[in-house]
Amino acid sequence: MKHVIQLTFLFLFSISIQAQVTNKKDLKAYEGYFDFYYEEATDKIYLKVEKLNDQFLYVNSLASGVGSNDIGLDRGQLGNERVVYFQKAGNKLLLIQPNLKFRANTDNELEKKSIEQAFAKSVLFGFKILEQKDDAFYVDFTPFLMEDAHNVSGRLKGRGEGTYKIDASKSALALERTKAFPKNVEFEAMLTFKGNPTGRNLRSVTPTSTLVTVTQHHSFIELPDDNYKPRAFDTRSGAISMSYMDYATPIQEDIRKRFIIRHRLEKKNPNAEISEAKEPIIYYLDPGTPEPVRSALLEGARWWNQAYEAIGFKDAFQVKMLPKDADPMDCRYNVIQWVHRSTRGWSYGGSVVDPRTGEIIKGHVSLGSLRIRQDFMIAQALMNKPFADRDDNYQPMLDMALARIRQLSAHEVGHTIGFAHNFAASANNRASVMDYPHPQIELKKGKIDFSNAYATGIGDWDKVTVAYSYSEFDKNSDEKTELNKILKKATEDGHRFITDSDARAAGGAHSTAHLWDNGKSAAEELNAVLELRKQAIANFSEDNIKSYEPYSVLEDVFVPLYFYHRYQTEAATKVIGGLDYNYAVKDGEEFTVKPVDVKLQKETLDAILKTLSAENLAIPKDKLSLFPPRAFGYGRTRESFKGKTGVAFDPFSAANTASDVTLKFLLHPERANRLVLQKSLDDKQIGLEEVINEIMSNTFGKNYSDSYINDSQHQVNVNVLKYLMNLAVNDESYFQVKAIVNNILVKSLENFGKSYSESEKFDLQYKIMMKEFFEHPEKFKLEAAPKIPDGSPIGSGVCEYNQN
Repeated sequence: MKHVIQLTFLFLFSISIQAQVTNKKDLKAYEGYFDFYYEEATDKIYLKVEKLNDQFLYVNSLASGVGSNDIGLDRGQLGNERVVYFQKAGNKLLLIQPNLKFRANTDNELEKKSIEQAFAKSVLFGFKILEQKDDAFYVDFTPFLMEDAHNVSGRLKGRGEGTYKIDASKSALALERTKAFPKNVEFEAMLTFKGNPTGRNLRSVTPTSTLVTVTQHHSFIELPDDNYKPRAFDTRSGAISMSYMDYATPIQEDIRKRFIIRHRLEKKNPNAEISEAKEPIIYYLDPGTPEPVRSALLEGARWWNQAYEAIGFKDAFQVKMLPKDADPMDCRYNVIQWVHRSTRGWSYGGSVVDPRTGEIIKGHVSLGSLRIRQDFMIAQALMNKPFADRDDNYQPMLDMALARIRQLSAHEVGHTIGFAHNFAASANNRASVMDYPHPQIELKKGKIDFSNAYATGIGDWDKVTVAYSYSEFDKNSDEKTELNKILKKATEDGHRFITDSDARAAGGAHSTAHLWDNGKSAAEELNAVLELRKQAIANFSEDNIKSYEPYSVLEDVFVPLYFYHRYQTEAATKVIGGLDYNYAVKDGEEFTVKPVDVKLQKETLDAILKTLSAENLAIPKDKLSLFPPRAFGYGRTRESFKGKTGVAFDPFSAANTASDVTLKFLLHPERANRLVLQKSLDDKQIGLEEVINEIMSNTFGKNYSDSYINDSQHQVNVNVLKYLMNLAVNDESYFQVKAIVNNILVKSLENFGKSYSESEKFDLQYKIMMKEFFEHPEKFKLEAAPKIPDGSPIGSGVCEYNQN
């Protein structure tokens, strides 16, 4: 009898559990790729799972952000993408992510199984089964949606902003954009993170910094069909790649498989020279974007259609306004989103990619709304008395800023259709929108000309990348052969492709690929930039701001003008001890590597040395009266000059900072090592000793009758000593580098008072510095110069393609 009672109880308990979902009243039903139900009384979502072990795509993202570049949690930020499936385990449904980094592309099921068992998978969540009805399972989906899938708490902690955890009592599901469609379902939850702020960034952007509320988005998406054909990656193509290891690969072949990422694009009529696409690539612009920015972004993004037309597609790339009722996070829409932050920040393009094949499912561009104002300010600083007669003379500045935003729109869209940066393009007539463009402003007959500041339209290199990634070939053609033809012709036409790490100035060696530069010759362009800067500074006056604006605004406008040469200087330093090389392949048309011609290195060094001259770095005396102590309510920011004179403007620190920019790249340990190596391989090459002697001659070797100019030069000279001492003790320096530098420093110590300086008081201080260094080299620390104001967009990242 006891057993009968127990069995009856268990049966009745089971019935009560199974009745929890389908017999509930007041459920709002959503029918789509997954059916689900919302219960307002409990603020819960119940998910119906019908197909077990069927793979689909799960993407998490951030629908609303924090608004700080430094923290990096932006509105519309894509998170991780994962192929997942549901698997039943006892009374649970497990959401499992298989490990697609390691595969076996074979018909041998046991071989596939061996790979699956060799590498770990990830169980993302376990759901207790509330009800099973026919072949469907019902689970409470709410706990999954209330997790910190986007790792907001981890980002805040990692940025030093504090330790935060989700406060469930202040969090809830968000239904406005929780929707179901035939091939995707979208969920949102408003999550509040509670903690104690330890950083200033979070305090600056939140109304109550102990409580940070954002909206996280979750998408379950049907995977594409099997008709997409992956295209092989070629290092020369400029395409972004994805890869995995295929253990079924024959031993004689590469086990790592590399494919490009791209949208699916097919001609309606494959035999036609020009055909419409079966499904065009359509991007949608955020309707919250104001005019005239809206029109500029639409125009810039549409440039890409020129490249698709060049390979025979008609209207295959389109840009429209996002429908008002559409969700920008919905995977059905490729979106260009206008993102607001507290300060200027990087823009970036991200893509949701099928991890199995590399097919792009969704492109998502995030454009920082304050970026355009920086270009406006650059033009404002360079113009000659723009507000002398009237305060509404803003159109020339706005025109330049809009020209830049068109280019930026095309650039970031380029990432989302599958293309990497090409930082060599600026040396070839601005051949790609995937370069970082510096305004190409010219000095014509003594006047500053803005007419050619930014290029218009897609570049010739961009047509190459589109051709490689999206061209369709005749069925009887060999795709690899046809793709090589595209790249061969590109090389014959003089195109180069060099991307991110090779273009960086800190230790970078490529002589052609740079960020924010112009021209074939870094030296010629640096000389031109310095001349333009000199003229613009001479023109600079109170008429560069509007009536009744504080002079503190004028000081901030002067910042991008004073440091106008900074990026071209970085580009020039890479020529010294530089290399010219390609991402070469066997049987390709490209050369591999060669040192930069010695004559070019010497010409470039001559140009660089001008950036260490007080004649160029000392702010003219007649301009200093324009910069009084900061006005009330207009305190200094990270984009202001830094100094050591309290409230007073500090022109010496400006010169110190500007010279520091040059020296930290020119006397970088890796560059010094390359100079030693190149000299040892070819005695005719410029060597480290020659470079340092030229620096010393053009800094310590100069004396000016004007004490202000002379004192400005001493700010530069101190930096020279700092960076030489750093080379002498740096762990990354060759032994030979240390020997050369120490020898020069010893001779310099002996010569102070003889040839380097006529002023005994300065000689004495230099000697004290050097004696302290020689007596205690282990205590040497490279002291930072007053920090240069932000020139590139603010934040920890760069303009990136966010390949998830």
